[in-house]
Amino acid sequence: MKGKIMEERIGILVFGAVFVDIKGYPFSLYRPDGRNAGKVVKVHGGVSRNIVEDIANVELRPTFISVVDQDAIGEEVIQKLKRHKVNTNYIQRIEGGLGTWLAIFDTEGELMGSISQRPDLSKLEEVLVEHGDSLFSRCDSVIVEIDMDSKLLKLIFQLAEKYKKKVYAAVSNMSIALERRDLLKTTACIVCNQQEAGMLFSEDFEEMNLEEMASSLSSYVVKAQFPQMIMTLGSQGAIYAEQNGHFGHCKAKKVHVIDTAGAGDAFFAGVAMGLTYGKNLMEACEIGTKLAASVLGTSENVNPRFLPEELGLKSLED
Repeated sequence: MKGKIMEERIGILVFGAVFVDIKGYPFSLYRPDGRNAGKVVKVHGGVSRNIVEDIANVELRPTFISVVDQDAIGEEVIQKLKRHKVNTNYIQRIEGGLGTWLAIFDTEGELMGSISQRPDLSKLEEVLVEHGDSLFSRCDSVIVEIDMDSKLLKLIFQLAEKYKKKVYAAVSNMSIALERRDLLKTTACIVCNQQEAGMLFSEDFEEMNLEEMASSLSSYVVKAQFPQMIMTLGSQGAIYAEQNGHFGHCKAKKVHVIDTAGAGDAFFAGVAMGLTYGKNLMEACEIGTKLAASVLGTSENVNPRFLPEELGLKSLED
């Protein structure tokens, strides 16, 4: 019976794409118009794939709904997630199921530029038609990339509403997310960076100090009727605001930056875990900040392993 229960655990339900990240690091000053000697690495990536592994690395056993290629790389992605105790039973193998992210960093680990090619996630509609009720009735919460296909998002939000599950929205492309402001109102929490928040509200936050930014964000969140929102500020930490008018600031952890890739995903994962399992918005921000710092100090896209208790969370029973 114990083994059966473990197999049926859904945990946090994560929807999104898998990417192969190709990352270049120059040995010296990066020159955009010249040749640059350096190191090139390939790692499994993608916002939602990173998020689901981040959650699994805190021993919380999430479920990933995605697609991968039918080749050896696709199988490698699935096997790695399985080793980290992600439920991969609903990942579909299709031609062209893997996306690609090509990125170049400077010697300080800051992103200089990138190009991405997204996979087609329409196959996931079939998964929802066949397994949606079973998945959503048993999951703890739902994570989506808000810039996914609108038809797929509509199905996800309908099921979440039916089973009264909270949806947490990660923003990968704010230009597309702007077209889904109606859906943003129904998400439990929106997380985006300063530039993305500026696009969302047509506001220049860069000219404000922390107090002004927090007050301004709070005003916009209340007017837009967003339940909760967090704006990340890099080395300045993050500010958060709630529909009830409460807002605040969460300081960043001091860390030597090696690579910024994946830090935002780890922050989001921490926030979603915290809010799903009983923390308030400030406490969830602190969990996200700790996980983000653990990613910034390595060349990996995901946070290392933590026990739930280290983050103030309870272990899930087997």
